[in-house]
Amino acid sequence: MLRVVTWNVNSISVRLERLLALLKRWSPDVVFLQELKCPDEKFPFSPIREAGYHAAILGQKTYNGVAILSKKPLQEIHTGMGNFYSDSAARLIRGKLGEITFVCCYVPNGQEVGSEKYQYKMNWLQGFYELLKEMRSQGQDMIVAGDFNIAPDDRDVHDPAAWKEKILCSTPEREALQRILDLGFSDTFRKHHQDNGLFSWWDYRALGFQKNQGLRIDLILATPPLLKACSKSLIDRDERKGEKPSDHAPVISEIGPLFS
Repeated sequence: MLRVVTWNVNSISVRLERLLALLKRWSPDVVFLQELKCPDEKFPFSPIREAGYHAAILGQKTYNGVAILSKKPLQEIHTGMGNFYSDSAARLIRGKLGEITFVCCYVPNGQEVGSEKYQYKMNWLQGFYELLKEMRSQGQDMIVAGDFNIAPDDRDVHDPAAWKEKILCSTPEREALQRILDLGFSDTFRKHHQDNGLFSWWDYRALGFQKNQGLRIDLILATPPLLKACSKSLIDRDERKGEKPSDHAPVISEIGPLFS
């Protein structure tokens, strides 16, 4: 079995003890992290190595930053999107384990529909689509996971009317995500859960978590053979409780017994 976790930690320095506890509790094989908010030299390699994990990272001071932790070292590690999109922000890292390519993404938030940051998001998503299209044309089996900053449909929004055509829920954003899915990816969580009201992010303000006023924007996507072998997927809501939680909860999917 292959157990994968994606989690926007919203500062790895603040969330390190929680991350180490999560690694011990779930013993995942691969972990996708977003919003490290630290440069490479400040990344906590030693405690993560002591926990039994290798780390491939793309850090950035104060903002962004992505990493893939794995029990076995990743091969063929790449950062960014190369010729498909030039981005100074640390938002994408990928590598291989065996015949599977793992891609960790932190999609731009976009701030407000129609703004310059929204256009940046849409341009970024187009580049991401082109990269994944090229990789899929090579027949690679892939898991693409991270904070997509898009709620796929109204089931993933606590108040669809209030969020209608707002950032994270606008039609162009959802269409961009659908284009990626149409390359041959599926949402592993939705294979096992069709209900609404199941979220991975809640605003710190106004008791968002306590009122379950959230969005599901953290996704684990898989190509068909991996989706077929996906036996379980869940959101670890308990990680959003307690002291100093991230505003995101980890999402976990298990792929097996194909890889047992």
